[in-house]
Amino acid sequence: MKIAIASDHRGINYKKEIIDYLLTNNYEVIDCSKVNYKTDDYPDFAFKVCNEVINKNADFGILVCRTGIGMSIAANKVKGIRCAKVDSVEEAILCRNDNGANVITFNYTKDFEEIKKIIDAYINAEELNDERHIRRINKIMDYERGAYNEL
Repeated sequence: MKIAIASDHRGINYKKEIIDYLLTNNYEVIDCSKVNYKTDDYPDFAFKVCNEVINKNADFGILVCRTGIGMSIAANKVKGIRCAKVDSVEEAILCRNDNGANVITFNYTKDFEEIKKIIDAYINAEELNDERHIRRINKIMDYERGAYNEL
């Protein structure tokens, strides 16, 4: 499995720890923010990760910033991306299983042990397979393509 990851300047240390954790667990990693500056803009890194996912160079993406919110907003502007800001193991499982999330975000203030549990839960969660959830995701994708027909 290949994972694209990026952080803004505030999430550098967590990103490095996440990369080390992923590599230790035999995942391939694409670092989309190898260089960070205090003046960098988180949307640039969110778009880089999302493009790796959309172009199928990565199976999913991880983004880290101060709150996780800005990265999530930017990521969700990319057609085909369903990004979830994840704060718990339960959310990690549900965002993948119910929402087909292909990118997740964290804030850099979480305990790193908790982040490892969240990442593991996300990776090991069942993929989207329930008909009602697939129907809902298809509506979102139809809307992105301009083909959504309201009820």
